[in-house]
Amino acid sequence: MGGKNTAKRKGKKSGKPQQGQAGRGSSAGNDFRGAGFAGSQVLGHGTMTANTYVQQYAPVPTALDALPQPPVGFTGREDDLAYILGVLDPDRADEGPAVAVLSGWGGVGKTTLAYAAGHAAQNRGWFTGVLLVDLHGYDPRPAQAEEALEALLRSLGVPHEHLPPPGAGREALYRSQLNARQEKGERLLVVTDNASAIAQVQPLVPPGHHGMLVTSRHRLTGLGRMRTVNRLQPEDAVALLEAALKNNDPDDPRVREDPEAAERLASACGYLPLALQITAALLAQDPEQPLSERADALGGTESVLDGLDDGERSLRTMFDQSLERLTPQEQDLFRLLALNPGPDISTPAAAVLADQPQPATERLLARLATSHLIERTPAVRGRWQMHDLLRAYAHEQATATMDRGRTPRRRYDQAHDRLINHYIQHAQAASTHLDPPGSPVPARFTDRDHALEWFDAERENLIATAHTTPQAALDLSSALGSYLKWRRHLQDHVVVNALALDACTKLNDTRNKATVWNNLGGALLEFRRFEDAVHALETARDLYQQTGNTQREATAWNNLGGALQELRRFDDALHALETARDLYQQTGDTNGVADAWNNLGTALQDLRRFDDALHALETARDLYQQTGDTHGEATGWNNLGNAYGDLGRFDDALHAHQTARDLHQQTGDTHGEATAWNNLGTAYQELRRFDDALHAHQTARDLHQQNGNTHGEATAWNNLGTAYQELRRFDDAL
Repeated sequence: MGGKNTAKRKGKKSGKPQQGQAGRGSSAGNDFRGAGFAGSQVLGHGTMTANTYVQQYAPVPTALDALPQPPVGFTGREDDLAYILGVLDPDRADEGPAVAVLSGWGGVGKTTLAYAAGHAAQNRGWFTGVLLVDLHGYDPRPAQAEEALEALLRSLGVPHEHLPPPGAGREALYRSQLNARQEKGERLLVVTDNASAIAQVQPLVPPGHHGMLVTSRHRLTGLGRMRTVNRLQPEDAVALLEAALKNNDPDDPRVREDPEAAERLASACGYLPLALQITAALLAQDPEQPLSERADALGGTESVLDGLDDGERSLRTMFDQSLERLTPQEQDLFRLLALNPGPDISTPAAAVLADQPQPATERLLARLATSHLIERTPAVRGRWQMHDLLRAYAHEQATATMDRGRTPRRRYDQAHDRLINHYIQHAQAASTHLDPPGSPVPARFTDRDHALEWFDAERENLIATAHTTPQAALDLSSALGSYLKWRRHLQDHVVVNALALDACTKLNDTRNKATVWNNLGGALLEFRRFEDAVHALETARDLYQQTGNTQREATAWNNLGGALQELRRFDDALHALETARDLYQQTGDTNGVADAWNNLGTALQDLRRFDDALHALETARDLYQQTGDTHGEATGWNNLGNAYGDLGRFDDALHAHQTARDLHQQTGDTHGEATAWNNLGTAYQELRRFDDALHAHQTARDLHQQNGNTHGEATAWNNLGTAYQELRRFDDAL
């Protein structure tokens, strides 16, 4: 592979062309903005023939060694380099043009990568020279293709007086020059940097076996093989920072002495090479400044972008250039997207934000993604995300347009309110699909799976929304409760309810305070903060008693019984659960009665009253079946299996846990399924079916890991150990 090119296969010798003086120094990276082209001459008094294009001129200096070296600290681009070299390889399998288009947002390191790839290709002997042209695509006056062609032709040795005027003749001469060099056994690499439109680049695409690299902040489709350049990995960003610092002072010890601060600093720079180079330059100006101080400054300034400007390079300026290339509608949506409280946004939510039809919004989003000002979320189609530094910039732009009076503040406030209401209303509609049967279900979601899919996609946005206003926190605490418990996002469950409790105080809302205390107690119970849960649930119970809300009081008693049980206060738990059962019966809440019987059964098991426990759990199961609550029935069967096991009825226990597992799978509750698998493994062990037990406990462990349930995972590992011991696999048991 290395060292071969098309010319060699023809039997002609390939080598570095002899370089004239113009090939180094000032010729590198042709910058022709402002050059005058009015005096160009037309050969043959205005008529050009094909023979003219291939005519060889007298020897003149050429610029075929114009590629700068990558900056110190270039790292972390191994996969990108391998991809680009695969495109440029003269022995590649496919017959397409050797053109690679590198796209990505400003400051991500596209130009540096192109330089590195060009040098790597030359080191392999694939090219005899490089032509470099900067198209200044994001400057106020981008270069035109005719201007770029003039610069390239002059680099190829065409004297100024022999240049055709702008038009097709110039492109034809360029292609002829490259074809002539190919016939001589030369293979050139054309690097076109900072393109912003296909029209700038299309006439520059070389013919034949020559190669081309294009860099752009836009996805310029149709030119060649596409490659998106992404930000660095954290460890590579730290390595770049250290290399840049040591380039200024080989003895700079700051990264080595404080690696944690270096990681924070790299993160504050968004893992962008340009931001890291600017930061290194600022640190070099102040050799005594600790990295932690610089990281704090970036995190604490009014805008992080203020700290990413070293006087010569500015991330904000680069973003300004990209923004100016957008249409007014695209600019407007870009600013509005900064109002989204979470890390990404769906197309429907963006349409609500923009207050326009979804198809029109999707077209604008796609154009912003093409400009690399936002990105498509890789995992889920129809979702979009914005880098933190670009979000900060979008916030700046929104504020600036309001300050200048170009956009009324109320427009942004209205857009924000529309988006918050969108999230709340959808969360409330989705939550009804997780409630017990019998509750009215809005048509916004087709079924439980659809509702859970929406919750999964929007969870981080919903948690962020709960932080925006007291009313949003209050509304979302009830709408999110069942989902967060279902998916075992227990810390989020506690946080949202704590926000809601604070909201009740701020809003002077006494009506909802008892419910929030109850929900917080339930969340703390699931989070295994049992003492705190008891306090919250006793507070809720007392508030419900004061307002005479019997049904809600029953719920508080029921949750309180569960918390007391975890604290091994079994007699108190029994009293609380019996009280809950009786109050549910008074209000006619059959599903609540089933919940109370179910919890009573587990409390009676703890008290070693196995026959009473069996009666309670069978009653709960039957009531769940009566109300059609499949999820509750699954829980009932699982607890019933444990009761059968306590009574030595292991075949019945096996059947009960298998039924629980199947019902949990049916409802999509992976936490309940994991618990059933673990209990199923215990039943298999009692029946001396150790291989089956091993499989069951391993499945439980994997599901608990998937759900992030470390307590359940630990239980499964413990049971796995006993199964390994029974199989005499003592090393595995350890």
